[in-house]
Amino acid sequence: MAVPRPTAPCSTTPRRTARALAGLLAGAGVAHFAVPRPFDAIVPRALPGSPRTWTHVSGAAELALAACVALPRTRRVGALAAAGFFAAVYPANVKMARDWQHRSAPLRALAYGRLPLQLPLVGWALYVAKRAEGRG
Repeated sequence: MAVPRPTAPCSTTPRRTARALAGLLAGAGVAHFAVPRPFDAIVPRALPGSPRTWTHVSGAAELALAACVALPRTRRVGALAAAGFFAAVYPANVKMARDWQHRSAPLRALAYGRLPLQLPLVGWALYVAKRAEGRG
């Protein structure tokens, strides 16, 4: 008869945190395909090609990152890549805030509120990477 191995008291917390990050990335990735117009509007004009192409590329990247973060074997690499992704899309959030400066107060608050929230997203991804069990 096998004896159950003891686990660390908080061993489920890093997994739950990773699953939550994977869920956020997956939801955002699906949204890029389901309702692309809001994402098209915040693609910086300096990027070559069609905004819709960038919307689809970033949505696919978020889905791939979600899969990597969800799997323990690739979680560390996926979470590190997610941190880089969150930093890379910051210019789109800046563009949104600038574009929305003449909209209603609640919409402006939403647009400007997104800017400082990008840093905790990067931190969350780095936290998941640091506590990842897999070395993938």
